[in-house]
Amino acid sequence: MAKLYSADCWVVLDDVQFARRDFQHRARLAALEEPAQRQWLTLATHLPHGRQSRINEVLIVDPGLSRKRVDLLLRQYYGRSPYWSTLSSVITPVLELMTVSDRTAVIAEASTRLLLELLGWRGSVVHSSAHPARAGRSQRLADLARAVGADTYLCGTGGARYLCSDPFDEYGIDIALFRAPTGEGVWTGARETSALWALATYGPQHLAGLLRDRSAD
Repeated sequence: MAKLYSADCWVVLDDVQFARRDFQHRARLAALEEPAQRQWLTLATHLPHGRQSRINEVLIVDPGLSRKRVDLLLRQYYGRSPYWSTLSSVITPVLELMTVSDRTAVIAEASTRLLLELLGWRGSVVHSSAHPARAGRSQRLADLARAVGADTYLCGTGGARYLCSDPFDEYGIDIALFRAPTGEGVWTGARETSALWALATYGPQHLAGLLRDRSAD
């Protein structure tokens, strides 16, 4: 969440290959009072084209059951939070969306958008499927960055292991390395767990203020 908040444009990679080991269909929840206690919240998915399925093709196996599980787990983990009513205003629209859509990508994007809006993010959102791009990893990202008029690509530590700067240099686009916040307090487990823990523990206003300060650095 901190990385997205630091950007002014989020390119949703909706037409890349789905990866079960990624966070495209799941989130790791940290318990409200014991953040070291963690559990995966996963949307069971069906890949219509096997491992070659793209993210925008992946379907939720049982939307009704998944909806109940999401509701139950989030209430179990964060229902005692003093900020639950605020969190619920973000969670409820996602649960309602799951009654009309079985697309994993739709649910994942909507939940992220709602959290960003709650934190006061004012950036834009576009989809990679709307822009032509080359097939190579670095070439694709450079093409997308150019398509949205970016002068800087914000790269996480994971992506930095494979990113090649040549395609970005070709377009005159800088690469900025983003490191997820670490430490105690609101940043406890920030690299491994959902932002819901920080929101439920410290509230959206406090978290938004810290994110704004980081973005301004």
